[in-house]
Amino acid sequence: MSDLNPSPTSNSGTGWRAEVIQDFARSELFQRTFQEGMDLVEETAGYLDGAGRQASKLLSRNAALAYAAESMRLTTRLMQVASWLLVQRAVREGDMPPDAACEDRYRLAGEEVCRTAGDNEGLPAELVALLDRSERLYERVRHLDRRMYVEHDADEAPHPVLSQQDRLKSAFGS
Repeated sequence: MSDLNPSPTSNSGTGWRAEVIQDFARSELFQRTFQEGMDLVEETAGYLDGAGRQASKLLSRNAALAYAAESMRLTTRLMQVASWLLVQRAVREGDMPPDAACEDRYRLAGEEVCRTAGDNEGLPAELVALLDRSERLYERVRHLDRRMYVEHDADEAPHPVLSQQDRLKSAFGS
């Protein structure tokens, strides 16, 4: 039986967290989020290499600088999301143990860079739409990352459902 309750001596409390991670990786929510993220990465790459490149040539100097900065922010944001999603897929496919996914190097990062800087006035509408969609996706993944991986105090109990599952396993010996 796996230890679903973090113990005060556990330095990371990953026993119960590993089940949460694995359950998420196998969920419909993960599958939809993964597909949305990968589709957005592909769409963004196509735009930046095609229509976006052409549109950027028509911008004023200031707007072109803003375009460059925001397109870099956009690609950074999407690469952070894609990396995080690929780690979750590795867990789902058994290529990575859930406990390994808890390591800081696999966590969503770059929050200070990935947050929207400000005004998008003068930027092409397609870029602004991609920025908006990518920011919403980043925020959802950021929320999932914090819910799944944030360290809890040793005295804090795991999610109530996990606690009930642990009690059922103890009672029925599964």
